[in-house]
Amino acid sequence: MFSKIFAIAAALAASASAHMDIIQPCPRFGPNCIKKPATLPAGASWDYNMKNPIPSDGILCKSNTPWPSPVETWTAGQPITVSFEQGGAAHGGGHCQFSISYDNGQTFAVIHEVLQYCFFNGPSNGNSAEVLSYTFNLPSNLPSSDKAVFAWSWVNAIGNREFYMNCADVAIQGGSSSSYSGKQITIANHDRYPTIPEFNGDYTTGLEYYKNATMITVSPSGTTGSGSGSGSSSAVAVPSSVATPLGHAVQGSSTVVASSAPAATTEVLDTTSDTEVVSSAPATSADPAPTTESLSDPGNTPGSCTQGAMKCSAGGSGYTVCVWGTWVNTISCPTGTVCKPYNGAIICDWP
Repeated sequence: MFSKIFAIAAALAASASAHMDIIQPCPRFGPNCIKKPATLPAGASWDYNMKNPIPSDGILCKSNTPWPSPVETWTAGQPITVSFEQGGAAHGGGHCQFSISYDNGQTFAVIHEVLQYCFFNGPSNGNSAEVLSYTFNLPSNLPSSDKAVFAWSWVNAIGNREFYMNCADVAIQGGSSSSYSGKQITIANHDRYPTIPEFNGDYTTGLEYYKNATMITVSPSGTTGSGSGSGSSSAVAVPSSVATPLGHAVQGSSTVVASSAPAATTEVLDTTSDTEVVSSAPATSADPAPTTESLSDPGNTPGSCTQGAMKCSAGGSGYTVCVWGTWVNTISCPTGTVCKPYNGAIICDWP
């Protein structure tokens, strides 16, 4: 009986365990920071769910409210250290990116990435991180600004298909350029974006989204596309295969225009790029929103289930999870156990 109870508790703990979050630099409203800001923005409170995936409200940083002052002051070209809280679930690693924004988290360009084995030194089926900090040099051509937003983002290798992201308000000094060009942040396993399945031991899974990412140019005066135009209303083609962030402006066929201070706009949707779009000209029609590809139970159509719902797979060898209206790939139960309903939940229990 004790073994059975322990197995049930372990299964429930595995499905509900915390994930990962940064504690240096201090993310917006992070309560466990190494160096916590003395005061919160007016009306704000500490966020005790920093390890949770980002919600489906279109806000990549979980909040559009910045700190009243930067939590760190960095120098372009110099090393920085990003540290993570101990005790989180690292879900076998996966793809991590570190990015910078100059428009309060609407648009991010990548400054460093750790693909495949983030939190580990190689392939792993473990949940306990082997690596809890990364030190790397900031690009020397980052523009100086006291209102930059730094972001860590993560697609996990094992577990529910979700997208994790923390943002911190920082100041950058000593930059040698007025703009920075880099890869656009990759977003996946999130509302209206591509789904990267569980790796199942193949750590090349999803790499094409990172390697084929669009190049963008970010600066305190606005965000532009790769090598075209100038100012805050330039354009760049967006490949349809690349996961792109919310809030980017797209007009016509695969064209991006992003601005930190757009004029009166009308929102439409370009299904070729899976991107929310903004046009300064009145829109005549809106295309239907793209859907997330189903990775299992192909008979189900997107929108046929409730976000976060779970069900046992045929035969009870594992369970599937609903992500944005679609049942995604099966997560196997531990050897010797089967999936069963239990007090309104789904657990892996002895037969």
